[in-house]
This record gives sequence, C-alpha cells and structure tokens, in this order.
Amino acid sequence: MAEFTTLARPYAKAAFEHAVAGDALESWSRALGLLALLAEDARVSALLRSPALAPEQRAQLLIDLCGDELGIQVHNFLQVLAANDRLLLLPETFRQFQALKADHQRLVEVEVTSAAPIDEAQRARLAEALVKRLGRQVSVQMSVDPNLIGGAIIRAGDTVIDGSLRGRLNKLADALLS
Repeated sequence: MAEFTTLARPYAKAAFEHAVAGDALESWSRALGLLALLAEDARVSALLRSPALAPEQRAQLLIDLCGDELGIQVHNFLQVLAANDRLLLLPETFRQFQALKADHQRLVEVEVTSAAPIDEAQRARLAEALVKRLGRQVSVQMSVDPNLIGGAIIRAGDTVIDGSLRGRLNKLADALLS
C-alpha cells in the first residue's frame, strides 16, 4: 500500500495542479472518482492488467466506459498513466487528489461516533466548535455506537478526541493499574 501511495503521489499532484490552474477542481474530482471506481472493479482491473492489451488500448477502454464524462485533459492524463503502466493507481491517485483538494479548500472530514443520536442543534454547535478548533470548514459524518456508553469520539484527519464514557473509564482503569 505504501508503494501505491508513493507511486500515485506525483500523478495526483500533477492532476491537482492542472485542475487548479484550469479552475476545474470539481470536474477533475468527478472524473477521477469515476475512474477510481472503474479501476477497483474486478473485471475492469483484470483488463487493465491484461498483457494482451497495449497501454493505449487500456486507456481507451476506460475512456469508452466513461462515455462523455471525461474531458480531453483527463483523456490525456489517462494516456500518460497508461504509457507508464500506472492505470491501477487510479484509486490511490483519486484519494490523494481529494486530500489535496480538501486542503486547498480548507475543508476537513470529521467523523463523529456518539453513544446516542445527536440532534441538529447539537450537531450545529459541535460543527461550530470544530471549525474554531481546527481552523477549517468541516464536513461532519455522524454514526452511533451504543458501546461507547456515553459521550462521543471525534476523528478529524490525524486528530482523535475521545470524549466517550468508555474512553474515560479505560483511562481511569489504566491510571489505577499503574
């Protein structure tokens, strides 16, 4: 996985820089997302690995599957990936592109796991507090895990805030045992 990450990085960065320069972040994001889904499909992935197809044919296969969803610049990008035998990197390239896009737009995905459902007023207050703490716009995804007993766990990138009762009990148990 680390190898895919390293190999995909220059392609994601190049696509991102081109998208920013052309004011086309959203269209590139949609196109790369579609291509990533196709590359993850077992049947398409098998064709992309096939030695029976020339690199140009592999790129053309993806272009044909996408129909009119891709612009000429994305066609050219696919041809470069194919020429370098990197079409299977499309899912990782898309993930890295999305991370660059979120950083550019100062947006962070936040996952909140709570012990009980959170109403809209609480969610709005939480989002406002996270905007202040993180200094970025937030997109909050909510889930419920009754095993937390009470409170919530908030994950934003590498930051984890464990405000769950279960987490507090575990900390207390560790303190008592040490």
